Amino acid sequence: MKRPARIFVLLLLCISTSISMYAQDPAKTWQQYYSDLGQREDVESDAWQETYEMLSELAREKMDLNSCTREDLERLPFLSAQQVMDIMEYRHRARRFESLVELRMLPSFRKQDADMLEQFVTIGPERISDALPPLDSILRSGRQEVVAALKIPFYDREGDKNGFLGYKYKHWLRYSFNYRQRVKLGFVASQDAGEPFFAGKNAWGYDYYSLYLQLRNTGIIRNLVVGRYRLRFGMGLIMNTSFGLGKLNTLATLGASTNNIIGHSSRSEANYLQGAAAAIRLNRQLTLTGFVSWRKVDATLNDSTGSVTTILKTGYHRTPSEMARRRNTDEILVGSNLSFFRDGFHAGVTAFATAFNRTLKPNTTQLFRRWYPQGKHFWNASIDYGYVSAKLNIAGETATGDCGTVATINSLSYLLTPSLSVMVLQRYYPYQYYSLFSQSYADGGSVNDESGLYLGMQWSPSSSACLMGYVDAAYFAWPKYQASAASHSIDALLQFSGNRQGWSYLLRMRMRRRERNDSEAGHLTWRDEYRSRAMIGYAAGYWQWRMQGDLSICHQQATSRGYMISQYAGYQRAWFQTFLSANYFHTDDFLSRVYSYERGLLYNFSFPMFAGRGIRYAIAARADIGRLMFLLKLGNTNYFHNVSSSTGPEHVNGHSRMELEMQAKWRF
Repeated sequence: MKRPARIFVLLLLCISTSISMYAQDPAKTWQQYYSDLGQREDVESDAWQETYEMLSELAREKMDLNSCTREDLERLPFLSAQQVMDIMEYRHRARRFESLVELRMLPSFRKQDADMLEQFVTIGPERISDALPPLDSILRSGRQEVVAALKIPFYDREGDKNGFLGYKYKHWLRYSFNYRQRVKLGFVASQDAGEPFFAGKNAWGYDYYSLYLQLRNTGIIRNLVVGRYRLRFGMGLIMNTSFGLGKLNTLATLGASTNNIIGHSSRSEANYLQGAAAAIRLNRQLTLTGFVSWRKVDATLNDSTGSVTTILKTGYHRTPSEMARRRNTDEILVGSNLSFFRDGFHAGVTAFATAFNRTLKPNTTQLFRRWYPQGKHFWNASIDYGYVSAKLNIAGETATGDCGTVATINSLSYLLTPSLSVMVLQRYYPYQYYSLFSQSYADGGSVNDESGLYLGMQWSPSSSACLMGYVDAAYFAWPKYQASAASHSIDALLQFSGNRQGWSYLLRMRMRRRERNDSEAGHLTWRDEYRSRAMIGYAAGYWQWRMQGDLSICHQQATSRGYMISQYAGYQRAWFQTFLSANYFHTDDFLSRVYSYERGLLYNFSFPMFAGRGIRYAIAARADIGRLMFLLKLGNTNYFHNVSSSTGPEHVNGHSRMELEMQAKWRF
């Protein structure tokens, strides 16, 4: 038996022979739930971090279960359409929730679903008037928060020595004001490592600022945001600058379809709009949303014509060349949505037009870029539709645009029994189709050039256990990156998780096959990936403990193997908490890289990637003293061999990657 396999089997034996101890069954934190859903494609996406920040805000300022609207609940990406409907119907019949325990009585809620939701909702007073109180009352009653963070690396990148315009420290500030989830004000100032601070083109200090004001559920105004915001309509086929959580969450939420306007409080410099958006209640069934945006985006320009070859979304402005691309192109968007909801039936129409002051002219000499958007003016329109009942959920969206073709996505889920649900999802995205603001279910990473069928099931044999699995097959009619001809992919996953009497556990196996270029044979061959994870954890009193093992195998021409063993221990009592995590990893190369969730700062999702051989350890301490919170985290990745990571200005030599993170929060 190979050494990685022996170690993984040994880990499973250690888990299986653990001695059980009795303790109260603790509810899984939403951060643990979020990390359990994480897969490689998810954590490498900016949307994963943005969604984490959004959930952090919602967990901090909980919504009132007795006054929240259906749209409020749909902001929670882990809720299915059936669960939202069950909450609204129960509240209509019972008049109000008296206790959060009542969530466990709803037919679509398992215990872990109720535990999860309880971290985002609360029981409020009898009735809140639609009219807002005077401004001075809002200011007195609102909750304010200021957060500051600093990251100090104890290593130098090549750009820190020669090339970057600023110092190597990353820091950011965040201010928020919240009045009962109805009036919100958010402000963010952020600085990436290497960017100038109060110098050069950043004479006003930080490289990035974001500000928004939001009003909710005030008279006929369902939602109004002025400043920077994000949108999602239907299933995201033409407009979704908000969240997307991948295949496991699609199954967990049974393909939920939502309409949302969200203030942009993230540090991400991409996927937001700037201007104003408002949702107006026309009557009990109809809502009209209008939005307008004008913003400057980063772009790589063609030197000879001044046209745009690539719209950039990294947000980095560390070198003279990156600074030259900073916000050099204007983007204007105007659009609207009309949505209808009655007795479980819902439908919507969305349309918008987009214009740039420069012509988009990508380099189409590479085949996979052949159908990238070109021109100055674009438009998209779609209809979304569906029906939700106690057992059945149908959702879909069909769209077109100036591309001259039609794309569609449709899903159907059904609860066969209270504990067993099945789901099927179909999508058809022609290679000619595009929308500059789409984000929907896709195996290939974009809503373009993909046809596929997804089959999934979720079974809860008891209130403390859940079995989930899916099979997804896709066909790409046009060449993709690393695939020079039409190609296929197959993805299958099976996961068993649960918690009981203080113990929590997770077993996951995933197989993925994709056709990729074979450098030696000069044609497509199958690249096979096999990933598995085994985790067991225990919580009792003030202590938490978790052990995890990951195995990764990738084969195409040659076989690449990797594994990781992780340990986590935490202690929390009164005003003080601390944790220690350690990971030993061993991979043959980058293809067999492994990932592990690591607790980080507030509003920051840490899911580091490891390749090579080494140890990653981190220790953190947090103190909550009155209205003040202080957090320190020291982490180090120590390689057993001299490693050169990245290239160009990001290049780092040496064995160690140590960094210190500090954060302070003041609530008043």
